[in-house]
Amino acid sequence: MRQNPTLRALLFFFGLYGICSGLLQDADNCTNYRLQFENVFSVPGEMAMLNSTLVSPDIFDFNTIPYNITWLDSKTGEEIRNQTGRVLVRGESLWFLNVTLDDSGEYVTILRTPSRCYRQATKLVVHLRFPGECGRPYKSHQTLTKGITDNLSCPLKPYISKLDSYNVRSSPTWHRGCAPITDGKDNYIYRPRSMLQIKKVDARNNHSYTCTLNFTLGGVTGSVSETIDALVIEKHSMVPQVREPTNGTISAQIGSNFSQLCSVFFPGTELHPGVVFWSIKFDMIKSINPADPVFTTKQPKRYDDGLTKGVWSEVLLTFSQLRKEDFNIRFNCQAQNDRGHLQAYFTLVPADPNILIPIGSLFGCVMVFFIISVIIYYMFKVDIVLCFRRVFPALYTNKDMDGRLYDAYVACLQPCAIGFSEEVETFTLQTLPQVLEKACGYKLFIAGRDCVPGEAIVDSVEENIQASRRLLLLYTASTFSSKRHTRSTNSNDNNLSKNNNSEDNCESKMGEGGSGERSEEVYPDSRQHLEVLLAMHKTLLEGSLKVVLVELEEITSAQLALFPESVRHLRKKQGAVCWWKEQRRRQRRRTCMTRREDEEKDERDAQLSLSLSPSSRFWKEIRYYMPVRGKRAVYPERTALLNL
Repeated sequence: MRQNPTLRALLFFFGLYGICSGLLQDADNCTNYRLQFENVFSVPGEMAMLNSTLVSPDIFDFNTIPYNITWLDSKTGEEIRNQTGRVLVRGESLWFLNVTLDDSGEYVTILRTPSRCYRQATKLVVHLRFPGECGRPYKSHQTLTKGITDNLSCPLKPYISKLDSYNVRSSPTWHRGCAPITDGKDNYIYRPRSMLQIKKVDARNNHSYTCTLNFTLGGVTGSVSETIDALVIEKHSMVPQVREPTNGTISAQIGSNFSQLCSVFFPGTELHPGVVFWSIKFDMIKSINPADPVFTTKQPKRYDDGLTKGVWSEVLLTFSQLRKEDFNIRFNCQAQNDRGHLQAYFTLVPADPNILIPIGSLFGCVMVFFIISVIIYYMFKVDIVLCFRRVFPALYTNKDMDGRLYDAYVACLQPCAIGFSEEVETFTLQTLPQVLEKACGYKLFIAGRDCVPGEAIVDSVEENIQASRRLLLLYTASTFSSKRHTRSTNSNDNNLSKNNNSEDNCESKMGEGGSGERSEEVYPDSRQHLEVLLAMHKTLLEGSLKVVLVELEEITSAQLALFPESVRHLRKKQGAVCWWKEQRRRQRRRTCMTRREDEEKDERDAQLSLSLSPSSRFWKEIRYYMPVRGKRAVYPERTALLNL
C-alpha cells in the first residue's frame, strides 16, 4: 500500500524530534559551569593552552572517583582529537601547537564520572600583532616602586607548572620592548619562580616587558609569551627596622618602676605603614590602663623626610612596680607591615647590688696591665726609646746649635797603657767610628786620632771634653789597676823609642831622662787618668756631662774592687755597655753551626754584620745613651749663653 506523502512527512518529523530530544536530554544531564571568566589570549604562530578547572576538589573527589574528559569544538560540535603538529589533548588541558586565526572560539570540556557529568566552556582569543610592536596586543599590568629594588612576575606560571608536570624543560626569557634583557646587566637580575628583579627602580623602568617561554611539546618546538605594562609609582613601604630594644638583658631592682620603648622605623611613603605592639611569647600585651601592673602607651608618630623617608612608630612598655615574675622572661617588640614582620626583645635581670666585684676586677686588670707594661718597658726600654726618637724627632731639641763640637768624647787606652791590645785599638779606631760616625751620623773626638800634635795633654783633654755632649769611657779589666809599673828610659832601647814616638802626638813624657838607665813610677795611662778625673768631676759634682761606660772585657769582683770609687759608683748607678757580651753572643751563634764550611763563612759574616750593625744589641745601647738628634729649634738666648 502506498503511503500518503503527508503522512510520511509527519513520521519523518516525529522521528527527527525524538532523536533531537534524546540528545538534548543527554546534554541537560551535565552540570553546566558555563564559560570560564578568564579568556586565553594568543597570537598566530605561538602555542596556547586551554586548561579546564573542572578537575577540582570543589567539584568532586578526583583522587578517588574515576573520570574521563572530552573536548568539543563549539563551532562544529565534534570531539577534538590529537592532530600531529596542530592539536594535543592531555586530560584537562588542550594545547594548540601552532595557533591560527581560525582557532579563535569557544571549546567545551565534558567531564564524566560513573554517576555525574560536568560541562565547562573556555574561550580562546587570537589577536594579530600590531605592526612594528614587539609585545603582545593583550597586556597585563604590574606596578614597580620607585627608589627600591622591586620585581616583575612572569604571567606564564600556569604554563611552567603544567610543563613541569610533563617533565618538559622550560626557561623564561625577558625583553624590554624589543631589546632582550641580559641577566645581571643594567640592574636586571633573573630570579627564581620566573621573577625579574630590577634594582633602584626609576622612571626609565616605566616600560613594557615581555616574558617568553620556549619549549618542545608533542614533537613541536614553540613558544608562548605575555607582555606586562610596568607602571612606576612613588608610594611604597619597606621591611620595618626595630631600633629598640636591642636583644639583650637589662638590670633593674625588684619593686622599682621601669619603662622600655619599642621604637620602629618604617621606611616608605605609605600613610599607614604598619602595626607595632608588645608581646610576651605569643600573647599580645593589650592593656593601656596605667592602673595595671604592666601597660602600653602609644607615642605620637614622627615623620622623617630626610635621606630615607619613613615613619617612626613607638610604643612604651611600662611596669608600675617590678615583680619577681617579671624577671628572666622575654618581652618582644613586634613590627609588621605588608613587606614583612620583624621583632626584637629584652629580658629583665635583677641588678647586682654588690659593686665591689666589678671595681675589684677593674682595679686588678689595671694593675696587671700596669705591671705588664712596666715589665715590657724594662725589657725593651732601649728599643722603645730609640723607636720613639725615630718616629717623633720634632719632640727633641736640635743639638747642632748648643755650642758643642762633638757628640761624644772617646776616652780610650793609649799605646803602652796597661790593658792596651790590638783588639782594643781596632775597636777604638775602626769599629767605633765606622758605626757611630758613618752609619749613625755622630761626630766623635778620639784622643788617639783627632788630637793636635804638640798640644798639651791637660789643655787638649779639658778643651775637647768641654766641647763634647757625652764622654764614652772605654776600659778593660786592668785599665784602673793601681799597680805601678816601671819603664826604662834608655835612649838606646829601640822598644822604648818606638813607644815614645807613638805617644809624642798627644802627650808629653812624664819626666826628662838622661843618657843612662833610670826608672820612674807612672799611672797606667796618664791621659786616661786625667780624662777620668775630669769626667767624674763634671758628672758627679757639676752634673754638666753624661758619661757612658763601655766595658771591653768581662770584669770580675776582684778586678772591680781596684776601680776608682767614682767609676764603681757610676757603674752601679747607670750600668755599663758591655762589648764582651756582644762578642759572647756572636760566639754562641758560631758554636751552633754544624757544618765546618759554613762555620768559617759564618764567623766572617758574623764579625762583619753583628759587630758593625747599628741594630745589634750593643750598638742600640750605645745609641740609647748618645745625644738625641731632634728637630725642635733652640732659643737664641740659650744658644748665646752656651757659646759663652
